[in-house]
Order: sequence, then C-alpha cells, then structure tokens
Amino acid sequence: MRKAKSEKTAVRERAGEVIRLELTALSVLLLSVVTLGQFGAVGRALTYLCRVLVGTWNFVLPLMGIAASLYAMVRLRWPTGLTRRRVGVLLLFGCLLIGTHIQLFDALSAGGRFPPSIVAETAKLVWAERNSDVPTDIGGGMIGAVGLALLIFLFDREGTPVVLAFLFLVALLLSTGLTFARILQSITAAAKRLRTEVRNWAVRQAGQWRARGRTFPSLRHRLARKRGKGANPADGVTPADKGEGEEAAPPLVIHDFADVAYRQEALRFPELEESAPEGSSGQRRGHTPPSGEGKTAGPTDPAREGGASTAEGEGHTTQTAKTLTPEEREARRLAAERYQLPPFSLLQKGTGRHSGREHRDIAANARKLEETLESFGVSARVISVHRGPAVTRYEVQPSIGVKVSRIVSLADDLALALAARDIRIEAPIPGKSAVGIEVPNNEIALVTLREVLESAAFHESPSKLTIALGRDISGEPVVADLAKMPHLLIAGATGSGKSVCINSIVVSLLYKAKPHEVKLMMIDPKMVELTVYNGIPHLLTPVVTDPRRAAQALKKVVQEMERRYHLFAEKGARDIHRYNQLVAEQEGGLEPALPQIVVIVDELADLMMVAPGDVEDAICRLAQMARAAGIHLILATQRPSVDVITGVIKANIPSRIAFGVSSQADSRTILDMAGAEKLLGRGDMLFLPVGAPKPIRVQGAFVSDSEVEAVASFVRTQQEPEYAEEMMPTPEKEGELAVDDDLYEQAVQLVIEAQSASVSMLQRRLRIGYARAARLIDMMEANGIVGPYEGSKPREVLIKKGDTRISS
Repeated sequence: MRKAKSEKTAVRERAGEVIRLELTALSVLLLSVVTLGQFGAVGRALTYLCRVLVGTWNFVLPLMGIAASLYAMVRLRWPTGLTRRRVGVLLLFGCLLIGTHIQLFDALSAGGRFPPSIVAETAKLVWAERNSDVPTDIGGGMIGAVGLALLIFLFDREGTPVVLAFLFLVALLLSTGLTFARILQSITAAAKRLRTEVRNWAVRQAGQWRARGRTFPSLRHRLARKRGKGANPADGVTPADKGEGEEAAPPLVIHDFADVAYRQEALRFPELEESAPEGSSGQRRGHTPPSGEGKTAGPTDPAREGGASTAEGEGHTTQTAKTLTPEEREARRLAAERYQLPPFSLLQKGTGRHSGREHRDIAANARKLEETLESFGVSARVISVHRGPAVTRYEVQPSIGVKVSRIVSLADDLALALAARDIRIEAPIPGKSAVGIEVPNNEIALVTLREVLESAAFHESPSKLTIALGRDISGEPVVADLAKMPHLLIAGATGSGKSVCINSIVVSLLYKAKPHEVKLMMIDPKMVELTVYNGIPHLLTPVVTDPRRAAQALKKVVQEMERRYHLFAEKGARDIHRYNQLVAEQEGGLEPALPQIVVIVDELADLMMVAPGDVEDAICRLAQMARAAGIHLILATQRPSVDVITGVIKANIPSRIAFGVSSQADSRTILDMAGAEKLLGRGDMLFLPVGAPKPIRVQGAFVSDSEVEAVASFVRTQQEPEYAEEMMPTPEKEGELAVDDDLYEQAVQLVIEAQSASVSMLQRRLRIGYARAARLIDMMEANGIVGPYEGSKPREVLIKKGDTRISS
C-alpha cells in the first residue's frame, strides 16, 4: 500500500513539473511573439532592448525564444547544454554581428568620422536612436561592438577580417557537421559520377551511330586524322577508323560500390548523432568505437545475469491495457516521450575499400572472360562490371543466336580461367538482357551496420519495423520492411554470418522504434546469442532459453493474436493500424495503442526436436494469420532440412535469407533454387524478399559483440522493462502427465488394494487392451503412485493401503 502511494505521489509530482514547464514555455512564447510584432509599449520596449544587444539582427532573439519554447513544450525539457551544433550556431551569429559592425564603421570612416572608441561610439548611436523617432543604423549592437573592439585590439584593423573569415568557416563546420575530408570525398564522388555519366553517354551515342551504319570515332582517332597520321589520301579513312567501323566496342563501364558509399557518407544525417538525452551525454562522449570484432562482451548488466531460462526475470510485470489507472497511463506517456533512440556514435564507422589496382584487375578479368568464352565458341562481350563488397559481377551480353545455357555450362571453365575458387552465374539478370557472372573478390570489404543505418533508405523509411541487412553488389544499402515481408526465414551453416544478421536486425529495430511501438519476444535455445538483450524495455518476457518453455511461449503469442482479433472485431477494424487509429479517435487517447510484436527464434531445429508438433502448429497459425495483428516471425536455423523447415512452414513464410550452406539440397530447401552453396561466408547472403523472382546477393552488415552490448546497455538506461504477465510461458511441470482416462481412479484403487502393479493385471481386472493399460501405468508412475519399471519384477507401489495421498 505504501509503495502504491509513493508511486501515485511521484506521478503527481511529475505532472506538476510538466504543467510548470509548459506554463513557463507559454510565457516565453508570448513575450517572443509580442517582441517580434512590436505590440504596444511592452513590445516596443523589448524590441529596443533587442536592438541594443544585437542591432539590426534584433528579430533573431525573439525567433530563438519561439524555438526554445516550442522545443520545451514538445520535449518537456529546456534545451540546456552546449552541443557542437549549438556552439557553431552561436559562433556563426556572433560572426554576423561583428561583420555587420565592420560595415557600419567602414561607412563612418568613409565620412571622416572613424571613432577612436568603438564601444563608446556605438553607445552614442544607441542613445541617439532612443531620443529620435527615426531608426538609426547601429550595426551589430553592443555585442557586435564588444566583439569588434576585442578583435581589433588583438589583431589590428587589417587582421580582423581575416580572423573573422576563419571564425565564420569554423562556425559553418561546427553547425553543419561537415569536415574537409567529407567535402573532398563528396567532390571526388561527384567527379566519378560525372565521369561515369559521360562514359554511359558515349556508349549510347556509339550505339546510335552503329545503328545508323556510321562510325563513332574516338578523340584519339580524330586527332590523328587532323595531324595526318596514317591517313590515306585516296579514301580519307585511317586504318584505325576501318577497324573501328567493323567492330566498334564501347568502353568498359566499372561501377564501384565504394563510390556509392562515399556519396552516402557525404549525404549522411548528422542530426541523429545527437539524439541521445542530455543526461547521458557524458557516457556517449566517453564511448569509443569498438576495435575488436570477434570478442564476446561479458555480462556487465545485472539484467543479463541469470534467470534467462525461467519465466521470472528482472523487471516489472505489467497488467493489461484495460486495467491501467490514469496515473499509470500518464506515467507511461511521459516515459515514452522522454525515451531517446540510441546515437550512431555507439557503432563503428566504415573504412576505405578500394584502390586503382583493383580496377585494373577487373578490366583484365573482363578481357579473360571474353577470350575464354570465345575459345569455347561462345560469342559474347562484357558490357558492364559492378564491384561489390564481396563479389564482382560481370554483365555479359551474348550475341544473337547464343543460348544462355551454353554460358551456364562453362562455369567451371570460367572459374579456372579467372583463378577463382568458385563463381556463380545468374542467367539472365532480372530486367536486363545480360548474364551475370559473379566472381569473388580477393578481399571481402567490411560493411558496417552504422553506414547502412545512416543511409537515406533507412532514415526515410516510415515503418517502425525497418531492418538493415547490408549492401548489394552495386553498393546500395539494402533495407527491408518486416511489416511487408511479413515473416522472415534465415538459414545458414555455422560461421556463415547468421547470428550477426540476427543481431543487425535487432539493433536496427532498437534504432528505429521505441518500446511502446515495437515489442520483442526472443527464443534462444543456445543460451548465448540473444541473452545480451535481457533487460531492454522492448522485451515482452525475458529471453526464453528452455526449449520446453519456448513451445509454450509460441502458444502464448497465438493467444495474444486471437485476443487482438477479438479487439479488432469489437472496433470494426481489419488490421492493427486501423485499430490504433480508431482507438485514438474514439477513446481520445485514453487507451494505449497496440504495439507491433516481433518473435525471434534463433535455432528452430532445437525446438522441432523437443516439441515438433506444438512448435509447427503455433508457427503455422502465426504465419497464416498474425500479419494483420501486427505480429511477425523471424526464424533462424543452422540445418535447413525438410524435417526442420517443413513444407507448411515454407509455404507461409515467403521471405527468405540464405547464407552459405553445405549442399545444393540445403539451398533448394531454403530458396527453392540452387546458389546458396556457392556463397563465400562471412556475411555473404542471398536475400529473397516476398514477390521477387530471384534472390538478391547482399553482403551482410557487421556488428560486433561489443557494439551490441553498448547499444543494449544504452537502451537499458532509458527505461526499465515491463514484462507482460499474460505472455509468460508456464509449461506443465516436468514428470506430470494429464489424467484423461475415466478408469484412472479405479485403476489406482485396484493397485493400492493389491499392492502390486502390472500392465497384465490391469488388462485382466479392468478388461481393457494393452495400450490403455500401459498408459494408465505410465500416468501412475508420473504421478508418484508406482515405481519405475524393474524388468520381470512387478512395480513397487509407493502408496500403502489407507493412505489418502493420491494424486489425480
């Protein structure tokens, strides 16, 4: 009772703080608007005060007041502290004030009135405006006068503009977050993009000229003709022009994924760097990006240690939304508003990826491909090359009359010619009249999760279930919306990158959604992969590690799905989005919106071994019906065999991710086609989204254990977990069997009276068959009435005559 009163008192105090803050913000907003509009004597007085301080820039101060008050009313806190961007904006404003004051005193000195004291002369101008009805040019006000006087005192009249220009440049860098290196990279990327566009234009022009039966001469040949080198006076055509007219091959176009990465880094969203709350800024600034990739972070948070396999974990258990009090709803609303998404500084940045020598090797391999195909009688040419993080795809266009199957049959010969360990042929490339030959790179470039999360594709996605997967061959970031999949199946051998992919998906959800928007249920029979997330506020229950409890947890999710459909029927909604919209409109926001739920199973094979029937039934029901209820499945397994990924499961989960597998049969099990057996490992995957005709080859984003621990720890500090009591798995106790036979009581009395138990005795006395009698003996053994089987000896009866301790 005392604890409930203290919680209510705390809620009232927080509500009072919010009211006081909003009243203060409204007062500041009112004064700022009055100042900006110069309403009445108060407005004119405040405007004059602003002009005294900042001169002709007096309108900036009320605008800053309006911005600060709106920020306080939305975020429920004042913008305190000096961040990098705020320092840059203030320095930029100071430079503008000083620059305006320099213009004012240059005009005064031109009239022969250059004052010896800048501050005193500015004060005279301010006083003159006070005594006159006509506005006077007072430059940057007293702040600009003091700043200009200080710069002239330190650097003289001639050095002041130079120093001011440098300060202005520093202010721009601080306020925009740009660096000289990033600006240079963006210029370089733009130059490369322009060069590629020019090459493509030249290729198109050459094709149009050849279609008209004309020759598109190169610049070198045109210069040679002008100089008269090799020209034949009889026909006016050089030998080089003749050869080019017969077989005019356009230049090879190489698309490097690093160019795309540099361009996206230049267009990054720096404002998300400062999305952490003010209270944890010290922790963020002290964090250094992790350098180790394979080190496993030990449990440093009490929420991770122990209790992961049981239903009782640390954190609060919450009631259903219908029983929440108004104070609890208000507390949850405040907690949701104050929750801040993790900053990108917790993750590791990407590094440089390519050199000019690699482009020369690519051009040489393209020539080898054409020569090898020509040696086998296949006429084709390489029209384009896409260098990705792990593989390089050569787009080969066969001549008219050449069958695609002839190129596919030469896979081993092409691998021998290129000295590659294995190649994969995509015939044809969807949407192109070309065959893709994918050759592994000498070194696999590391694609970090941070560079994918910072991309525009992830940032501009409106869905809270947007997940980052990696980069494709062309270098574009690959993100997917789990709500549209709507379920995902992941398979791959040990060490192929499956666990890293799951961590990338979970971290993506933590960077995209708040706890009241997306809830997670994690099932980890291996007990080492997902326990790092114990204690985060997104969890419905602690991470389930017991396979028996996992089957019950899936049943609880099915019950939650059925409960949601009953709620939809009451409101007349068809899906979760419409239901939340109706609740917000009809109830006025009193009832909380239903969060989306993501169920992550790290090792499906272990669950199918323990309880195959229950697990398969629950997964199939969820896969068929859970999409509209806002529940989505992510299933992962190391063994993509037909007894684990059954036909019913595959039919209801259309989106798949395949990592490296050991055989072509496993690849067909997960993708319904070959190809996964040729993957390179270390994050190399084939992503088959729903509705796609063929899978996309993606280099998975890497996130280290230390980065995962840093993000999970940051999320834990934001909010305590509130576990859903109705979602806690509560399986039957081990060793107990349900009594479902009408003859059980009679059989127990018979065994106790005879003090002997055997299957044959029950068959004779009760006149039943062997199967039913053996089942009765098993139930009595499980319930502690008879002892275990002892061969030819009869079973021991553990309950004596007259004992009332009979378990039923």
